[in-house]
Amino acid sequence: MASDIDIAQAAKMRPIQEIAQQLNIPESQLHYYGRHIAKLPLSLINLEKAKQSNLILVSAISPTPAGEGKTTTSIGLTQGLNRIGKQATVVLREPSLGPVFGIKGGATGGGYSQVLPMEDINLHFTGDFGAIEKAHNLLAAIVDNNLQSKSRSLNIDPRTVLWKRVMDMNDRALRHVVIGLGGTASGVPRETGFDITAASEIMAILCLSDDRINLKERLGNIFIGFTFDKKPIYARDLNVQGAMAALLKDAIRPNLVQTIEGNPAIIHGGPFANIAQGTNTVIATRMGLSLSDYVVTEAGFGFDLGAEKFFDIKCQGAGLSPKVVVLVATIRALKYHGGADLKNLTTPDPAAVQKGLPNLEKHLENIRHFGVRAVVAINRFTTDTDEEVRLVQERCAAIGVPAIPCDVWGAGGGGATELAQTVVEQAAAQTKPFTPLYDWNWSVEEKIKTIATKIYGAESIDYTSRARADLKKISSLGLDHLPICMAKTQKSLSDNPDLLGRPKDFIVTVREIEIAAGAGFLVPITGDIMRMPGLPATPAAEVIDIDAEGNISGLF
Repeated sequence: MASDIDIAQAAKMRPIQEIAQQLNIPESQLHYYGRHIAKLPLSLINLEKAKQSNLILVSAISPTPAGEGKTTTSIGLTQGLNRIGKQATVVLREPSLGPVFGIKGGATGGGYSQVLPMEDINLHFTGDFGAIEKAHNLLAAIVDNNLQSKSRSLNIDPRTVLWKRVMDMNDRALRHVVIGLGGTASGVPRETGFDITAASEIMAILCLSDDRINLKERLGNIFIGFTFDKKPIYARDLNVQGAMAALLKDAIRPNLVQTIEGNPAIIHGGPFANIAQGTNTVIATRMGLSLSDYVVTEAGFGFDLGAEKFFDIKCQGAGLSPKVVVLVATIRALKYHGGADLKNLTTPDPAAVQKGLPNLEKHLENIRHFGVRAVVAINRFTTDTDEEVRLVQERCAAIGVPAIPCDVWGAGGGGATELAQTVVEQAAAQTKPFTPLYDWNWSVEEKIKTIATKIYGAESIDYTSRARADLKKISSLGLDHLPICMAKTQKSLSDNPDLLGRPKDFIVTVREIEIAAGAGFLVPITGDIMRMPGLPATPAAEVIDIDAEGNISGLF
């Protein structure tokens, strides 16, 4: 069986001009990055046209460590929609080098449902992550320079500075560091750390900005810390927002590529969903809706993470309203949540599937909270039996949700035409906008409680003393009105990764709350979740290689 990279390298890509023509974009509007990649100008966004298009969100049940094929399904569904005569574009996030070199590999789909050029997209792409990293670390350098300054000091208390540095790599050794050692000429010593670039507030700001002016305004709103006399300091007080925005002048433009079947794909932004908001940029989504009749987009990890944030942060803020949620389920994930060992997920086990179905049911229940129609996509693997698939379909039918088996890895769009037709029918029947889970003007505690009890199924919330101090700080800054971006494990509906299936009677512990005033949300951090992941014992980087002709191998 051919690998993903073998299939991608064997595919015949079309010039990017031909892909642009499908969206009626003239060549003069393309900023080329080689023959198969181009950036698009923000002037292509037409908000009135966008309101008439159909936004389809792809989410998933709680995943196994390998993931359940959300991106692959998104691409396959887009190809399926085009095969049945609909004008569809897939809009996705950009891959982070952390997973590429870590445990999950790339994020460009798989098999015959990939976006191309696979190697370029997974490795650096158009430099957007690099620009975000540079803008973030510029602010960090300016803050430390001000701490050192005698003539222009803002009197910042270094103990209150919350702004860390970032890099696009998994490196646990950088979670907690001490900087400024080496004497008075080397800065002010203080404790700080690194987050991964996908968790940067600059990433979140890029993903939620309307345009360059709004981007610059949000950058200026980044909260840094306090002065010694308790005055809050923001990035605008350091006059750095203009330089940061300048570094992002190209990164703010979405990237146009193609699926393996030659359909348009827009890829832009890349926040993780367990430690950030987990969805691509507002700009890219609006652009897709401006240029197509159907836009398929995905939100990271399970519905409890990326999709909840998609609705409550992105859609509320940008005025978007999905017509359908496609919930990806796999037989292996249902077995996993039914108690089967990871090593035995390819072994037929209808009993484990049956025991794992409550996890699927909970995610469908969560979709209903938002008043949007759901379709279950059963992403089939060769080891799945008909009996196991039938169990899922029967349970979904009993609660009035269509469940469609699809083979997007092996058959591309041809394996998703039934799913595509079902999505079109459900989208046509969705006549009302979604219902938000909470009002942004509620208290911070009420918003957190609503997410944890309604979406996760928690009994209650426990706050550490640090989290309670953070709540007081948030109130003193007048930021209570911001929405909530929970940082939580993706492995469980709870904040405990060991509680699989549909856990009940558990308590969610909030240990601290980070302020992302520029992005416009608050980040309650639960359990042991880290915003700088570590590498596995055997990193994927060990099998990635390049030959004398520049051909890359080992990506998956």
